[in-house]
Amino acid sequence: MTSNTCEEQLILVDERNRATGSAGKTAIHRAGLLHRAFSIFVVDARGRIVVQQRSPDKYHSGGLWANSCCGHPRCGERTIAAARRRLNEELGVTSALSFGFFARYQAALGNGMHENEFVYVYFGRLKSAPKPDPAEIADIAHLSFDDIGRRIARDPHAFTVWFKHYFCNHGAEIARLAEQASRLPAM
Repeated sequence: MTSNTCEEQLILVDERNRATGSAGKTAIHRAGLLHRAFSIFVVDARGRIVVQQRSPDKYHSGGLWANSCCGHPRCGERTIAAARRRLNEELGVTSALSFGFFARYQAALGNGMHENEFVYVYFGRLKSAPKPDPAEIADIAHLSFDDIGRRIARDPHAFTVWFKHYFCNHGAEIARLAEQASRLPAM
């Protein structure tokens, strides 16, 4: 599948995460094609996860709460490099990132958009105050794992589908990896 080259091109993959081609970001999300993505959990020294409220102007899931940062590697870009790039662009921070786990999910988002992703999930230590890009992020909060779980249970519609998927299917891993990241040096 090919698409308008002016739009960001994402990596299409098969169920074993092998690249099969590329297409434009909007076309992929409209057709629900399986593609490579990443999510980042940045953790402060107290073990709290930095969560973001997506800008209401985002092309999907606007105004909903999500993990620290999400995105897609570009064609020819290593996933870890894309994650570092996007963390700086979106949240205005840099961090050494460690791979945590893979996630796989699929969901209809409304507005004719669909997620169908093979996701690399990374963890890192917050080293400086976030400087979020207002075009991407409306607000941020530092929440404990337990606080996030309580908020999702109380108001699930306030959170992105992928964030809820991670907590439901990878909760123990998130709790363990977030605690480990909080003990990393802030250098």
